[in-house]
Amino acid sequence: MRRPLLPAVTFTLALGLGVPGAAQVQEGEQATGQAVALPELDVTAAGERGDGPVEGYRATRSVSATRTDTPIREIPQSISVVPRAVLEDIAAVRVDAALDYAGGIARGNNFGGQTLYEYNVRGFATGEYYRNGFPVNRGYQGSPDTAAIERLEVLRGPASLLYGRGDPGGTLNIVTKQPVPERFTVLGGLFGSYGLARGTIDAAGALRADGSMSYRLNGAVEGGGSFRRHVDSSRQYLAPAFTWQVSPDTTVTLEGEFLHNERTFDRGVVAYGNRPGVIPRERFLGEPGVGTNRNTSGLGQLRFDHRITNDWSLRGGVQYFGGTLEGRAVEPSSLLGDGRTLRRELRQRDFAWNDLDIQLNLVGRFRTGPVDHTLLAGIEYERYHNREVLDRSNPGTSPFAIDILNPVYGQRLPALTRRSNTVENSSTYAAYLQDQIALTGRLKLVAGIRVEHFDQDFTQRSTGTASPQRQTAATPRVGLIYELGGNVSAYASYAQSFRPNRGGDIGGRSFAPERGEAFELGAKFDLFDDRVSATAALFHITKENVLTANPADTSFSIAAGEVRSRGFDLTLSGNPMPGWRMIGGYAYIDAEVTRDATLRPGTRLLNVPRHSASLLNVYEFQEGRLQGLGLGGGVNLVGSRAGDTVGSAFRLPAYATVDLLAYYRIGDRVRLNLNVNNLFDRTYYDRSYSSVWVSPGAPLAILGGVTIRL
Repeated sequence: MRRPLLPAVTFTLALGLGVPGAAQVQEGEQATGQAVALPELDVTAAGERGDGPVEGYRATRSVSATRTDTPIREIPQSISVVPRAVLEDIAAVRVDAALDYAGGIARGNNFGGQTLYEYNVRGFATGEYYRNGFPVNRGYQGSPDTAAIERLEVLRGPASLLYGRGDPGGTLNIVTKQPVPERFTVLGGLFGSYGLARGTIDAAGALRADGSMSYRLNGAVEGGGSFRRHVDSSRQYLAPAFTWQVSPDTTVTLEGEFLHNERTFDRGVVAYGNRPGVIPRERFLGEPGVGTNRNTSGLGQLRFDHRITNDWSLRGGVQYFGGTLEGRAVEPSSLLGDGRTLRRELRQRDFAWNDLDIQLNLVGRFRTGPVDHTLLAGIEYERYHNREVLDRSNPGTSPFAIDILNPVYGQRLPALTRRSNTVENSSTYAAYLQDQIALTGRLKLVAGIRVEHFDQDFTQRSTGTASPQRQTAATPRVGLIYELGGNVSAYASYAQSFRPNRGGDIGGRSFAPERGEAFELGAKFDLFDDRVSATAALFHITKENVLTANPADTSFSIAAGEVRSRGFDLTLSGNPMPGWRMIGGYAYIDAEVTRDATLRPGTRLLNVPRHSASLLNVYEFQEGRLQGLGLGGGVNLVGSRAGDTVGSAFRLPAYATVDLLAYYRIGDRVRLNLNVNNLFDRTYYDRSYSSVWVSPGAPLAILGGVTIRL
């Protein structure tokens, strides 16, 4: 279908643009029947950018994985891209829901529903995530809103070469919508079960007639209740962005993000007798009216891209990010021996943080003999300040208990008698070098190393204890990928990770940092005439110097633990035929403790299922009376998981949920959508931290929405 297109387009352009002799050609051929040669025209279509919109569900390029715009099929690493279309189809308002379809991503601790505190990739919990390559997981930012997201990219395996300290399982980079000169305004409304009401705006346009300056404005206002009793939330979100094409070689982009989120702090339910499901999923075990936390954050990001020559560019930017988290909450502490009396404690938080990050990258393309190189050389500086004041009651002297089987609210709140007042100041200096080498037309090598120096001063003001640390680490990465045929490539990679441990040991000394290493073997497939991409990978990852309880005094820790994860994952996404979109994956993960001072080897890691799978399919009718109608569904399968961190018998049961969706496009301006989540109203638990902090999943919910393009 593609081959006849170029001559047809060329001929049409020749007629339309008035190419000399074009009109006469048609007349001459009719008169004489002889072919006449046309002047040659080059037709270049705007293709996908590694940080731009995606057609349907299949992304072909990525910037996140190499910090250069590179075809995904040439990167020796498993990468999942969840594009904007997925967010729209499933009516996702938070990142968590979209990650369910990235393949093998498990939900982790969400800090009482306040933040994207942790998620699990390849068996390892991590809180590391980025916004256009800059860190935004510092402090306790509210869970990322989807209003300004263009695509989500999950990089499996260590990403320390490019992003610095982190966990070896994987990293998430959020790519935001960018300004465009095309003028439009899209208004959206979403309404659903439990009082959800949400309004959004997405507006763009040129600020100058020549298109050299343009803007993008995304915003959302949201409020509602929850299937959980006495749990409410409200949110205001605004994300403006401006781009200035200073010259043909220089572009400057300024972005902001402002979020105010108020939500009831909610640790979920208790596993009665280590069995989830006995306590109703809607039962609230805090105190009604006590627990609203206010989370406010602001971000400014200035980026530039300057082309020095046709082959060399200088790119970089600066980001400042800060926020606060304030509020009280009544939280579970421990379950007494009768199995039904839950001790609780009152907590009051006053947290504040700010972070400055500066990046500078030099990117160049050159040849050494027959070998092509894409070189990345970069430096980075980060300064982070975090203050946390946490006041708590004492559940030992003021139990503040509640009967989990027959709760009675309204008790007098206990006194706040314990205080933790910590201050953390850290600075990071890093330099990195990466080379993408085309050894032959089919064989490509990616190799690089990062050297990072980390200074941290962590002080517990309540006791006067200080735990300063100075760490320097080198984290290499190397990978090979070979194109076996027209649609299959095989690859192998090795990478290391580094993350400093926080605090100090019994002697006040800083801990040795966590270090991870990962081996990966995989294959990439382009199917259905390059309309669907799939990646299958085997991996083996270890992480050492994990903090564990000190046998001499369990109130202190030592860096003596080691954990290991190995397994297989498969991801796929694409558009198999016109109108049909699909995305999903499968993962088998064997993640366990291999060395620990208190846990026995073989203990499973928290919230990590051995088996998980997801698949979303959507079909939009392309013609006839049903044109513009889209129908689809998704299934999410999650195996049983360890439910706490102490290796007890408590496990979260396996579950499967089914979602349905439908939408209808009325012309090019109006889109109506209907989503039914958890169609069969299954009771399930998507994450936990202990047997008294268990998060139930949402029951059957119906969402209806409309977007109007003005």
